[in-house]
Amino acid sequence: MGLHGVKAVFFDLDNTLIDTAAAGRRAIEERAPRPLQVISALQSKHHYGEGEARAICDKVQAKLLKECHDPAKMCITDLRISHWEEAIQETMGGEANRDLAAECYYLWKTTRLQHLTLAEDTRAMLTELRKGLRLLLLTNGERQTQREKIEACACQPYFDAIVVGGEQKEEKPAPSIFHYCCDLLGVQPAECVMVGDSLDTDIQGGLNAGLKATVWLNKAMTAPVDASPVPHYIISSVLDLPAVLQKMEHNINAKLESDHMASSDE
Repeated sequence: MGLHGVKAVFFDLDNTLIDTAAAGRRAIEERAPRPLQVISALQSKHHYGEGEARAICDKVQAKLLKECHDPAKMCITDLRISHWEEAIQETMGGEANRDLAAECYYLWKTTRLQHLTLAEDTRAMLTELRKGLRLLLLTNGERQTQREKIEACACQPYFDAIVVGGEQKEEKPAPSIFHYCCDLLGVQPAECVMVGDSLDTDIQGGLNAGLKATVWLNKAMTAPVDASPVPHYIISSVLDLPAVLQKMEHNINAKLESDHMASSDE
C-alpha cells in the first residue's frame, strides 16, 4: 500500500477514533463504581432532586452542542463554567451560583477525560497501517481542550503528526488546514485520505482540499439529511478502514494495468 496511490491518512479524533459523546454522557450519568459524576454529586452533596439534576445536565449538553467559542474574547474554561451557571439558574431560579457551576464543570471534565480511551483494536489497526502509510491526526476545536483529550487517550505514538484546528488560522473544512497537513507529511493532496464522522467538516473539507478520497464514519448507517457532500466511501466502524484502503489499492492497480494494456495495444 502507498506505492501507487495513497501515501497518507488523516484521522479525525472526536467520535471517530475516540467516543467523545459516550464519555460525556458517562461523566454526567454514571454512578458506579464511584459516585463522582455530576448528577450524583448534585443529589448527594447539594441535595438536588434527580429531576432537577438531570434537567441541569440536559441543558448543559444542549449548550455544548450549540457552543460558539471565540478564544479572543473568553477562555474555554470560563465559557463552559458559564454553561453550567446558566443551566443551574434556568432550572432552579434565584441567584447565579458560579462556585457550584465551576465544581460541576471540573467534575464533568475530569470524569469525561477518564473515559476517553483509544480502544485496543483501534491501536492495533493504527500500528498496522503505519507500517505502510503516514498517519496524521486532524482535529477541530479549542487548543487546550483538544490537547487534553489527546493526552488522555494517549494517541500520540500512533501518528507522524498531530494538527489541532484551534492552533491554526482556519479549521476544517477550510482547504488551508488540509494543505498544511500535506506539507507536514511531505505528500500531495491527491495522495491522502480523510477519515471522519462529520460530513460538514471532515468530508466537505477533504473534498474542498482535493484529497484522493474521503471516508465517512457513519456508525448508525443512517442516510444523510441531504445529498451533499457525498463521501467516496462509507464505513460503520473505523476498523473497516483497512478493507477500504485495500479496495482502493486494488482499483488503482487494476487501472494501471488497464492503462498499460491500452498503451501496448496502441
